[in-house]
Amino acid sequence: MATNKRKVMLPHTMGQQGIELMQARDDIATIIYPAGISQAELLPKLVDIAGIALSGTPFRQKEMEVSPAIQVVARIGVGYDAVEVPALTARRVPLLTAGTANSTSVAEQAFHLMIALAKKNRAMDALVKDDKWAQRHSIPPTELSEKTILIVGFGRIGTRTARRCAAFDMNVLIHDPYIKQDNIRSAGYESIADLDAALPNADIVCIHCPKNPETVGMFDVRRLGLMKKGALIINTARGGIIDEPALYNALTSGHLGGAGLDVFAQEPTPPDNPLLSLENVISSPHMAGVTVEAIEAMAVATSRNILSVLDGTPNRENTINPEVYD
Repeated sequence: MATNKRKVMLPHTMGQQGIELMQARDDIATIIYPAGISQAELLPKLVDIAGIALSGTPFRQKEMEVSPAIQVVARIGVGYDAVEVPALTARRVPLLTAGTANSTSVAEQAFHLMIALAKKNRAMDALVKDDKWAQRHSIPPTELSEKTILIVGFGRIGTRTARRCAAFDMNVLIHDPYIKQDNIRSAGYESIADLDAALPNADIVCIHCPKNPETVGMFDVRRLGLMKKGALIINTARGGIIDEPALYNALTSGHLGGAGLDVFAQEPTPPDNPLLSLENVISSPHMAGVTVEAIEAMAVATSRNILSVLDGTPNRENTINPEVYD
């Protein structure tokens, strides 16, 4: 009986509810693997699996070549830059992501970073702890109300960030060439077709676009230079969208007022990354989408995604390459 079971691999860091959902299926053999597994360790395990859930583990052409029985690959999250989608599509294997499971978490973190920078949380905390109370008037914080924010990317996360900013009486601009401008305007925001033209007017730039060949290095020396003096930049999307050396120069020169970074070009980012030495940089270790609530929601969504394909009723809404179904 066990030989008829289809094998599905899940990382040990996956939320327990998602693991239990998979384990409850009598026709599935659930295999738990370490999230930090090396390629050399992973490849032999792929020989007879039907599906796999990925945390940070890459899955590319080599992995596909040794997976003759694979029917579905799922990401526990929404980013998929570590997955070689064309390699999957060539074999008609769908890639599914967790949809909106962690969208609220990421939007909240992006908004938190804005507030922390505007209110100078790090500096204010230090004044109290270092007994420098008398210096508090030398570094006054700013308000978000009436400030202009430019959100780059109006997907599941960008839309949620926009709502939070609007609730704080901010002027919300949206740049997303893949969304109809009428849809953006009907949501109550100003649609911006020309990113470069909008940058000088934005007090805050918040990045919510995917990482792909079009967006790598999107915020380089030139674009950072176009930004308003004293502006803030927030990135909870993917490292590499902002050119880090260029950002360091923009921050140390006084051109930009601060940066909130949940992601870096290299992860984990080295402790000697110059950006980490700056007082006007607030960072987190790629945890924007990881909260108690999101861990379980992403786990359940991921298991349901995998099972939907194995059961012949694929979740098209969460599929990155739906053409494989046609």
